[in-house]
Order: sequence, then C-alpha cells, then structure tokens
Amino acid sequence: MKKSHLAFFAALMIPAGLSAAPKHYQLSSPDGDIRLDVNVGEKITYTLSHKDDTMIAESPVSMSLEDGSSYGKNPGRATCRITETDRTIHADFYKKAEIRDRFNEMTLRFRTFDLVFRAYDDGAAYRFISRSRTPFNVVSEEASFKFPGDARAFVPYVKNFDEKNFERQFFNSFENTYEYISLSEWNRHRLAFLPLVVEAAAGKKICITEADLLNYPGMYLYNPDGGTGLHGVFAGVPDKIEQGGHNMLQGLVKSTKPYIAECNPGEIFPWRVIIVAEEDRELADNDMVYRLASPQNEDMDFSWVKPGKVAWEWWNDWNLYGVDFKTGINNETYKYYIDFASDHGIPYVILDEGWAVNKKADLMQVIPEIDLKMLSEYAASKNVGLILWAGYWAFDRDMENVCRYFSEMGIKGFKIDFMDRDDQTMVQFHRRAAETAARYHLIVDFHGTYKPTGLHRTWPNVVNYEGVHGLEQMKWSDPSVDQVTYDVTIPFVRMVAGPMDYTQGAMRNATRRNYRPVGSEPMSQGTRCRQLAEYVVFESPVNMLCDSPSNYMQEKQCTEFIAEVPETWDETVAMDGKIAEYIVMARRKGDAWYIGAMTDWNAREITVDLSFLGEGDYEIEAFSDGANADKAARDYRHDCKPLPADRKISVKMAPGGGFAARIVKK
Repeated sequence: MKKSHLAFFAALMIPAGLSAAPKHYQLSSPDGDIRLDVNVGEKITYTLSHKDDTMIAESPVSMSLEDGSSYGKNPGRATCRITETDRTIHADFYKKAEIRDRFNEMTLRFRTFDLVFRAYDDGAAYRFISRSRTPFNVVSEEASFKFPGDARAFVPYVKNFDEKNFERQFFNSFENTYEYISLSEWNRHRLAFLPLVVEAAAGKKICITEADLLNYPGMYLYNPDGGTGLHGVFAGVPDKIEQGGHNMLQGLVKSTKPYIAECNPGEIFPWRVIIVAEEDRELADNDMVYRLASPQNEDMDFSWVKPGKVAWEWWNDWNLYGVDFKTGINNETYKYYIDFASDHGIPYVILDEGWAVNKKADLMQVIPEIDLKMLSEYAASKNVGLILWAGYWAFDRDMENVCRYFSEMGIKGFKIDFMDRDDQTMVQFHRRAAETAARYHLIVDFHGTYKPTGLHRTWPNVVNYEGVHGLEQMKWSDPSVDQVTYDVTIPFVRMVAGPMDYTQGAMRNATRRNYRPVGSEPMSQGTRCRQLAEYVVFESPVNMLCDSPSNYMQEKQCTEFIAEVPETWDETVAMDGKIAEYIVMARRKGDAWYIGAMTDWNAREITVDLSFLGEGDYEIEAFSDGANADKAARDYRHDCKPLPADRKISVKMAPGGGFAARIVKK
C-alpha cells in the first residue's frame, strides 16, 4: 500500500526587519515514535528523536561540488512531498523469507538536488539525489551525527593507523575488535569504519551505517575535536593505482584526485542510516540495510543461487591425518575434501589461496599439482561444487574471461580477497564483479572487503562478505585478543549490516587460559558448544567448516549438527541479549526451529521462553556446555528429549560458552 500527498510548509513567523527564519519540516515514523525535524536556511540540518529522547542533536548535511556549488548550503526554496509506504519484500537468500517495508518518506526538492528522508519504526535514513543533467564531481560530503552528550560507543578503529599519514587509513582490512569508549576519548587522529554503535538515553542504542553503496566511496567516522559529534570522511578517487601488496594481488593507491566521487547525471547517492533500538536484541534482527538497498532486476533469474556449507582447507592448513599421501595443495588432498563433503551433505569445497601460480596475479596459470578440470568433474560426480579463491587484482584484470572460462568448467563461484579499500573505484569493482559473475551463474563471497551495504539484495549471487574479525585471527592473534567478547558484540554491530564470512566450526577449543595461536593446528577461544551456536547466531548464506575433515570425522554428533543447520531462514527472532555480554537467537527453516546462545567470559544461566512455538508436542535436540567445560572447553552434553510443556528451557553456559539446539514437532 502506498499513499502520497503534497505538503507545503509555511515559514516560521519572525519579527519585522530580521532575516527570514529557516523553513521547518517534520517527518514521523508510522508508529509515531521516531521523529525527524529538518530545518532549511543557510544550511540544512536535521534532528532525530525517539519518543521524548533526542537521539541525534541538530546536525548539518551537505555536499560540495567541484564547480563550487553545493547541495545543502544556501539551497534556496524547497517543495516538500510526503509519502506513506507499507509493502512486503520477498527474499530467497536472507535471514527471513518476508520483510515488512513500512516507512514514511519526505522528499525536499530544490533547484539542483533532492534530499530524501525516511522514517521507519526502528530508525531513519537520508540520501541526496542529484538533478544535474551533466556529469559532475563531489569534492566533499558533510555527514554529521551530533549526540546530545558525551555518550559511550563501540568503536571499530581501522588498524592501519599512521598519525603522520591520514590517507593511509583508507587502506585497511575492515577487521578489528571494538573499543568501548566515550566519544570524548576518541583518538582524534584515527578513523573508524562502519557499522558503529553509540549508547543513547534510557538504555537505547544507535547504530550508524550506510546502504545502497553502488557508485560512491564508503563512509568512515572520526571525531577530530573530542566533542560529542561524529563526522563522515571519505577516500578520494584514486588517480594512480599500482599492483602490489599481498602476493602482488592488491591495488595500492599512490595518488588521488581532488574529489571523492565522479558522478553521473541524476546520481542517486547512498543512504545514511541511523538505527534506533530500545533493547539491544533489536539490533541483532534489524532489516534496515536490506530494505534500503536497490531491489534485484526482476527480469533476471537467480533461482540457480544455492546457499550452503563449504569444506575449507586454509584455516586447518590442509592438515589431514590417517591418510597415505602427503597433504597440501594437490589433487589427492582436494579429492579427500570432496569425499568428505559428499559424505556429509556439504555442497561446496573451496580451493583457497595457492591453486594459482603465486605472484603472477593470473588465474589462468594453475600450479602443476592441481588439475582443476579433473577436480571439477570429480566433485560434480559426488554432487559437490567447487569455489575458487581469487585475489582482487587477478580477478579484476581479466574478469569477463575468468568468469566465462571457469563457469564453463563447472566452477560454482569465487571467494574474492584482498580488496582492502572502499574508495569509489573499489565500490564500482564490487558491483561489476557481482554483475559479471551473475551472467555466468557464479556465486561471489567478498572476502577482504568492507561491510555489506545491500549489494546482496541487488545481486543475490553475492552470498557473503568478510569485514569481520573472524576466526582466522585465532591462527596468529596474541592471547590478549578477546575473541569471546567480540563474538557477543558483532551480532549487535557488524551483523546489523548483513551476513558475515566469520568462518566458524573449530573442533579444537580452548579456555581463556589455555588459548594460544598455532598456525597448523589452530584453536578457538571458548567452548565447543559456542562454535555450534555460531552457525545459528551468525548470518551467513554460504559459510565455512573451518576445521580439518579428520577432526570432524572424530566428532560425529557435532559434524552432523553443523551440516544440517540451514544457511538461510524463513523467520528470525532475536530473543534476548546485551551487547558485549550475551546473545540468544532463534531461527526457523520450514518446520524446524534452531536456537543459538553465546556468553562472554562469564558463566551464565538463562531461561529461554519458547512459547511462540504454539500448540503441539515438540522434541529438542540440544548441545550444552559440559560440567567441566570451564576447564576442558571441548566438554559438551548432547540430549534429545521432549520440550517441556511450559515451553521454557534453562540454558547454562560456561565461561566463553554456548548452547545450540534444534526443535521439531513430533
């Protein structure tokens, strides 16, 4: 349902002899709790409120163009159009099958641009739309988020910090843990990537991110003056890019142009997104980014896209045991992985870095130990598909031919890595890669990349993204790195933006005291049940089994559970949780419900109310931390029993622990 009407607002009354007061416009969410107040005078500002609390204090927005003009400064007169929308988005490869898209929208139309605001029941967003009839360049954007006080925030600083070279921070992996600090404590020399969560009044949380990023640089936030406001900052358009970096697979920006974006006539810019949650758990099940993304082309068929698990070799270092051949990047090893995947109903095997000749950045040069055509045919005979790892530079240099050639060979997709930038050129690469791969029926997992902004809705063959401090970090991280606390933080921050290629599934598990980095036999922090729970809690349409097939075959119950957990869902319910402390998530696929719970380093007991299941008799298969999981992290208990009549279960978790369950109707 969509209604529209034109609304023209009169200027505020002012005393004679004074300059004209700014025009004031107001937009509320459908339930009336969110309110946007927009003032248009010499500049455009907005204020965001939730009920009686100010979430974002008066903050300016504008864009400066290369020709000296501006979108937002001295904008002139505007007309205002307000529409109401209530519709359903149907999704095939998401955390729910249907998403309600209900919002009120206000378009302020100026002579050279439109400024569009949307108010949802769970937040707000705005975007600029150019009315230019010719190409133009954006020199800078003023994206400001001023808070009413010195709030605390969960801040993901970029790792490549160089106080003397600010620009260097734009080249980063978008992987870091969070610093929980006051805004006034922000290091004024450091950038943070998105999403970012700020605490607000009455226990509420604000999550700032962006959506529909297709032809524009990604936004970082920083606080240059130690005040209560955060400001957007953007990488310049690369002028000179050289091949280099990791194994000559990255693009190193040597110089930039004096602007941040080269734009087309009628350019539609990304959404600036402000999500408001009264309870932390609401962040773990938010659909704002997906709603705001451009929908897929309805003329294109994506029914060929198949979510699924992936047997993965890189994390476990190709480390098989009990075999009669030397393991490594060779045909025998990959046939073994294919056999394992086939035997356990796992649809994919990945060939990670090493199958192509090193430092050539040429995906047509395959090492002699690998026969890709033979492996693809062998995998197909076992009902398994192969996914190939590809460095960014190698994939981009010959994208069309690479996609055509490997699609004809039977390869099912690519894991593309080491982009490590989100300037306009790199954002355009993501869109081109998705579009080109789709023409050849190839799925894409963007590793080494920035957070999702909705491209997986626009191009559903984009099945996953990294941009997360995932389990790979445990191969080399110092024991002081607290991955357990990070695990119960990201569902409320990073996962708000979309799916995560976290690569869970470790069968070697360690307590806080026993963890140590081991490259060839890596372990996780936290308990075995925590690893199982991550397959339910973390959103990931194509996700990895990170450990060795040899270890999985020694752990039959856990492996069977991992293999059967769906990757996409019909329904998701964030049941309980507190950011950086614990999370309880319920997801449904068909008639089966799955429950996943995780805690921080504190032992925790939670009562989970499953009364939403309705009438009937149910059985629950549960994996719980064992009585000694605080000392032996691999200790767990596996039970199958009737669900209690009152639909309540007690979940006990050890320090760094977890809980995973499958519930079906008898």
